[in-house]
Amino acid sequence: MMNRYMKRAVELAIDNVENGGQPFGAVLVKRDEIIAEGVNELHMKHDISGHAELLAIRRAQELLQTNDLSGYTMYASGFPCPMCFAAMKFAGIEKIYYCATLDEAKTVGLGKSAIIYEDLQKPQETLGMLHMRLEDGTVNPMDLWKEFIE
Repeated sequence: MMNRYMKRAVELAIDNVENGGQPFGAVLVKRDEIIAEGVNELHMKHDISGHAELLAIRRAQELLQTNDLSGYTMYASGFPCPMCFAAMKFAGIEKIYYCATLDEAKTVGLGKSAIIYEDLQKPQETLGMLHMRLEDGTVNPMDLWKEFIE
């Protein structure tokens, strides 16, 4: 049985489709309270990171003035893309519920997530990312960070 938060995520997705967007809505919840919502806004803002889950996270973090969303639950109308999944994990969101599967998204032309998930299984050197070493004398930002946190 679909709970009220998933129903809300699906309602947001339906409204978004009716307004020219993609079928994605997200609701972020803590202690039976909706903290933030989002829909894919790619069609409005021309921002590839404007996904429903990311926007709900951004809104919650701004509202709460924190990066830590541990104990929050995300309800998404569709299986999260790798970018959204990573953001949820970075934010500490532990429970993620979704409605439409990745296969369902693929059947309606929204299969980039599946391709990216497949790419992430490939050897690093095949991903088009190339490691460049720092020049001698250049401060390594990781070393600087290590000093900062110690």
